[in-house]
Order: sequence, then C-alpha cells, then structure tokens
Amino acid sequence: MGSKLYELGRYVDINAAINYISKRRHEDGGYCFVSLLNETNINDTYYAVKIYDLLNLEIPEKEKTIEFLNNSAQAHRATVALAMASEALAILGAVDLALEKLHYIFKKYNPLEGQFSVGLGGSEEFGAATPLESTYWVLRAVSILGYKLENEMKEKIREFIESFRKGNGYGVNQPTVTMTYQALYSLNALGYPIPKTRFFEECEVYGGFTEVPLSLPPYLEPTFYAIRGLKLLGKKPRYIKEHIKFIRALQNPNGGFRRSLEMGISNFQNTYRALRALSDLLSF
Repeated sequence: MGSKLYELGRYVDINAAINYISKRRHEDGGYCFVSLLNETNINDTYYAVKIYDLLNLEIPEKEKTIEFLNNSAQAHRATVALAMASEALAILGAVDLALEKLHYIFKKYNPLEGQFSVGLGGSEEFGAATPLESTYWVLRAVSILGYKLENEMKEKIREFIESFRKGNGYGVNQPTVTMTYQALYSLNALGYPIPKTRFFEECEVYGGFTEVPLSLPPYLEPTFYAIRGLKLLGKKPRYIKEHIKFIRALQNPNGGFRRSLEMGISNFQNTYRALRALSDLLSF
C-alpha cells in the first residue's frame, strides 16, 4: 500500500492531495470539489474513488459512498454520469449494482438503433458530450464489468468511431488529443486492433501536451490523455522529466491540482489526472 504513496510522494505533496479529497467528503458518502457546498455529485465522487484506488487506499466509509452512487445513478441521468457511476461501483466491489446501471445505460445508448447521443447532458469534459465521449465512458464501464457485447453491436460502435477519423487522429472538425485517445481506447476495449498514429507525438511540447498540434500552452487534460494514449500504443513520451515538472507545478496550495500553469482552481478530475499521469510517467 505504501509503495504508490511513496513513489508519487517523491514528486508531489501526496498527503496534501489526499487531505484535499478527504475534506470534501460529505455525510451522504458523496463528494463535492467545492468544500463549502453540500452539492455532492457523481462526477466528483467518481474521481474520489479513482484517486483512492490509484493510491491503493480504502475509501472512507465505503458503504456510504456505494449507497450515494447507487441512489444518484437513476434512469433520468445522462449516459456519461451513469457510466461513471457504474465504473465507480465496480471499483468499490458493488458489481451487482454496477450491472444494474448498465440496464439504464443501454436504454439511452443503443448502437443497433443508431443511438449514440441520447441523454448526453452533463458531460464531464465539455458541458455537452462530444460524439465519442459517451462511447468511451460506456465502454469503460463495460470493460471493468467484463460485460460481453454482441458482435453486431461491437461492429456498429466501431463504424461510428471510424466516422470521426480525421487523418491520423479522431475528432469532429479536426483531430484532438482527447477524442483520439477516446477512440483508440474504445477500439481496444471492443477487441479491434489499435490504429497506429503519431498524433500524440505531434502535440508534445517541452513540458506537457497540447490538444492540437502547433499550439500553446499545454494543459493537463491533453497531457493526461496523450500519456495514456502513448502507453496504449506501447510508446513513451520524449520529455518525461519535463512532463513531470509540468505536473508538479500544477499543484495548488490546497493540495489539489489545476489544469494550466497560468491559473485555475483545483478540482477532483484534474487532481486524478495529475496523479495518474505522474504515475504513468514514472512507469516508462
């Protein structure tokens, strides 16, 4: 248990990061990244679960968090939120409850009927989910639960993903790091070969990654997704030490992480992404 804490603690204030998360836990077992607000939600709770899992720590009062996620992930929720809740429940060991959420998900996300964009409000990335985001999150939940999709459904999803291929990446109007990673992850989760690409390398700068080539500044989101993408492809970044320095510089005094060097408040998803990306960088 201590090895991951020690490993990351050599580069960032890991105790401050844990304290940042734990202070924002509320009585209902949910989490809210704004500590003074009792507006617990699936997104923040998902990332709290992911952080504790990454650090090999037991989440406090696990049963309360399971109950919160189960009660929050009801049929009216958006696809992304339901998928996040299902994955978090699976991580916490509540597999039966997680499988129940898949029933809600596939009422909204039905590739056999061409439904890839039903109930996408509340995207964790962009306010309104991109076409690939829902697929990515659904397949994360499906993968962790070992749920078997029919071959016809898998092929429909693959065709949908490939409709967003733009040159050596994936996107709506142009390829982006985020959507390229989501596409590659999804194809891999479906059991299809991962297309070879140098798109992530094209977005690498001397400390961080950008969302598209030939742009600045770097941000945490594309840095996280690019590092995950390179790892998926069996590659590694060119500037590992500089990326570590970039991530270290994103930690705020309250222990959480922001998205850019210039400014930004801490939140749970950036804190998870920073710690996950750092862990990945140290594994190369």
